[in-house]
Amino acid sequence: MAPAVLHLNTQQLEYLVAVADASTWAEAAASLGVTQSALSQGLSQLERRIGVPLFDRTGRRRVLHPGAGPVLRYARRVLGETHDLARWARAVGAGEAGQLRVGMIDLAAVGPFGPIVQRFRRERPNVELHLAVAPSAVLGEQVLAGELSLAVIVEPSPNRGDLDLLPLWRDDLGLYAPEGQPAGPPATWGPWVTFPATSHTRRLIGRRLAEAGAGFEVVAESHQPEVLRSMVALGLGWTVLPVAQAEAAPNPLRRAQPEPLMSRQLVVARRFGAAPDAAADTLVGHLLERAAELRGPTPEGRHPVLP
Repeated sequence: MAPAVLHLNTQQLEYLVAVADASTWAEAAASLGVTQSALSQGLSQLERRIGVPLFDRTGRRRVLHPGAGPVLRYARRVLGETHDLARWARAVGAGEAGQLRVGMIDLAAVGPFGPIVQRFRRERPNVELHLAVAPSAVLGEQVLAGELSLAVIVEPSPNRGDLDLLPLWRDDLGLYAPEGQPAGPPATWGPWVTFPATSHTRRLIGRRLAEAGAGFEVVAESHQPEVLRSMVALGLGWTVLPVAQAEAAPNPLRRAQPEPLMSRQLVVARRFGAAPDAAADTLVGHLLERAAELRGPTPEGRHPVLP
């Protein structure tokens, strides 16, 4: 047989604690901002619901029954935990506590926006921040599934309309050939080492090479720009990579042509209709501030080569 459930409310428990801590019922009622009649009715209901006497009469006064101790201790514990929960809820509502799951492509996580993650953790130590680094397609699906609150990804093309996309950064990509191979006309470029077929960036690269009149025979694939850079250094093929990653130390690649071949748009992606999240809003604000800082000395919002 299931145990009986006591349908108590925190107001009645608060009445009990106030009476226990005050010298008179009038003082207890005043501390709660209620009338003595409301206080008396609330405690009578509590007594009936518990089913044990909580008060004794001493003349016209009612005093706590000696056996009311377990109920009073319970009331103090519940009220304490309720106040803790209220403080936590206010902190979460203000973005100062709780959990935040964020995704970033590798360039964003280890490049210009990595310091923002560190800053957020310093400023909001009570927010449990989880960072996932993965390709854009993977992160976009995780945002849609509710597994991530937001992600910094390459803008999907076309956008299916189920992601709310906020432009963040325009990223330059350069053309890189194995050492000793001149650029020449586009028809002579290749073969290619590049990102897997599911990659947003690979689709953008393929489209741009087609516009330039170059073929796109892919002989090796990797999600990791460092691996692709090594493949080019070994002479396995040509590639198109973010300038910040291809030309970073040590062993930077040298561009086959001075100007970037193309650019891609990085965006902050959030799911349409997602519940408000103050912590996520704060992080997005920091990301936008960082993007504005980096745009200052560079043309068209493109970032400098990172060390």
